Amino acid sequence: MTRNEFIIRRLHSLSGLVPVGAYMTVHLLTNASVLDSPATFQRNVNQIHSLGSVLWVVEWLFIFLPLLFHAVLGVVIIRGGLPNVSSYPLSGNVRYSLQRASGMVAFFFIMWHVFHMHGWFHFDGYLKSVAEPLGGAQFKPYNAASSAAQALRSGAVQVLYAIGVLSCVFHLANGIWTMGITWGVWVSPAAQRRANYASIVFGVAMSIVGLGALNGMSRVDVEKARQIEDQIYDSLKGSKTPEELERDQHKRDLHRTADAEHPTAEESPTADLVLPDTVPRR
Repeated sequence: MTRNEFIIRRLHSLSGLVPVGAYMTVHLLTNASVLDSPATFQRNVNQIHSLGSVLWVVEWLFIFLPLLFHAVLGVVIIRGGLPNVSSYPLSGNVRYSLQRASGMVAFFFIMWHVFHMHGWFHFDGYLKSVAEPLGGAQFKPYNAASSAAQALRSGAVQVLYAIGVLSCVFHLANGIWTMGITWGVWVSPAAQRRANYASIVFGVAMSIVGLGALNGMSRVDVEKARQIEDQIYDSLKGSKTPEELERDQHKRDLHRTADAEHPTAEESPTADLVLPDTVPRR
């Protein structure tokens, strides 16, 4: 660390922006599409899961490994830091401490969030015997909005998500400003002030997006959303190969609950529900 501190710190700041920060921004925007309709959110989720078996490679290569690198190195940096905000309560010192505190909160939140929604790993036996009994893997990709709404039905869970989202957003927004200093993008006081304003605007905007997505998920009508999601799934069958249909149906069956109060589109008395215009028809 000491011998290669210059390059390591720059890789640390860069990984926080690309790909981790970029992915977080896209993730929050995708989740916020539920405010338009459950159908829009389902369509966006379908685009992501159209990667099929390649998805887990993309997740680990471009999301989880960079995130772990950024987090582990962040812990090393925190352990070597000497915050003095109690002696010098200046804005820079406050932000220095908040950046590190928000990073720790964000890391534990992300680890819990990934387990809560996806279970960490996609192995069938692990999901059924480990993740789901422990309250994880609650997100169902082919019933996206309805399963997310059920996972967020607890008020305590919503509070934890709000804290986690705001911590992630602050860490990214403030990190953009510090990254520019680390990389020498804004050096003069005037440039740093402009970058500071831009970071504040970005942070406020992403906070609104993140909390809006959380609020939208918690307000989804689970029954209506489930019916629309099932019809979307059926409407896309004609465009898939037999292999893709088998893969998708296996994943759908794996995640699908047997609860009678959530019938499939074929079983539902409202199976003739009209799809929104945003859903492709076949």
